[in-house]
Parts: sequence; C-alpha cells; structure tokens
Amino acid sequence: MNGLVGIAGIVAILLLSGTALGLMNRQGFSFRWLLVAAALVVVNDVLLTNGYGLIPDLLPASDWNWQGKVLALAGTLAIASLPWFGRRRSGLTLVQAPGSLRSCLPVAGLYCAFFLIIALMFPNDAASPEIIAFQLTMPSLEEEPFYRGILLFALYQAFAGRVSWLGVEWGWGAILSCLLFGLAHAFGYADGQFSFDPIYMALTAIPAFLAVWLRLRTGSLLLPVLLHSFGNAIPLFL
Repeated sequence: MNGLVGIAGIVAILLLSGTALGLMNRQGFSFRWLLVAAALVVVNDVLLTNGYGLIPDLLPASDWNWQGKVLALAGTLAIASLPWFGRRRSGLTLVQAPGSLRSCLPVAGLYCAFFLIIALMFPNDAASPEIIAFQLTMPSLEEEPFYRGILLFALYQAFAGRVSWLGVEWGWGAILSCLLFGLAHAFGYADGQFSFDPIYMALTAIPAFLAVWLRLRTGSLLLPVLLHSFGNAIPLFL
C-alpha cells in the first residue's frame, strides 16, 4: 500500500506541475501526452515492484531486484517498439549524431568527476560479486531507456516549446524527466506520511541533467547508459 500511495504522489506532482506549465503555452501543450507520460510512470513502477508483490519472485534468495528491473526493461523496450514511439526516436540506437562525441567528452568527464567525488566522500564497505554485477548492469540498463528514453520522448511531445542552449534543444520535458528521476529516489510514503530527501534529490537530479544533455546531443542512450554504470559502480571499487 505504501508503494501505491508513493507512486500516486509522484504522478500527482507530474500532472499538477505539467498542467501548470502547459497552461503557460496552451498552443504547444498536449495534455494527452502528459497523461501518457503519467501512465508510463505507473507501468514502470508496477513492473519494478513485480506487480506490487503479485508476480512471484523467481529469485527469492537474492536481496537485489533483478526480476523487477528485467520486467521494467522489457516493458520499456516493448513500448519503445510501438509506432507512436519508435526505438530510434526513443534513443535506442548505437548511432551517434555526427560530430557529437567530441563535444560530449567534457560533459562525460564532468559526470564521472561528480560520482568520483561522491564515492571518495562516502566510501562503501567491500562489495560482493552480486552487488557489483547488479550495479554495473541493472540500474543503467533499466533506468536510462525509461527516463531518458520513452519518458523523455513522451514529455517532449507534451510540451512543444524549445530553447536552444549548449548545443541542444531544451524543453519542459527535459526538466520534468529529471525531476521525476530525482523523485523516484528521494520521494516516498511510509508510516502514514510522505517523505522527501533533498540530498538524494540532488545526487540524482543533477547528473540526470547531464545525462539528458548527452542523450539529446548524441541522439542515443549509449553514453548515458555507460556513464550511469560508472556512477553506480565506482563507489564499489574505491
């Protein structure tokens, strides 16, 4: 029940803030696509939680959510294959925009430096092989195609306004996708009340903006996935 209330709170934040932003430019706003984005958030959460416990866990001996991550990734890939989305338009391609990789090097370096500093400030205990394997694969492979893939695409359809800055076309969709990524890690519901951790929000939303820039600049999720894996795993090796 806590999970249902928590995701309902995140969806409410998305719909309220998205509608408020859309009313500022009604001609460029599609409420239908905002609803699609909200539905994507719900579907992703249902799969991540194994249907809130209704789907039997085939890996009960593991403390890590391998099954939920795989289910959520499968759902994202299935949605990206729909004609309204498209894998290429969702960033699921290895092809990089011409001339983009050189310009991405400083941003990629900044992303790595951010997580390296965090890892040095907050060292971890020795990690097991399973933890290392999980952190190197599941978070990046599941979260990037969702947040910087289909969700970003849906939100960009919801808000047509664009501002060219630092070589990419920014829109409210980019801001909201980063907000949602941060809320997924920092916002929750337990013991009859909502909780919000501003530190976790900053540690996730800030690099999310860098990942969005890389996704928009290259047209691909390749660099965001690789860097996300680095950010999650580097604390385990220091």
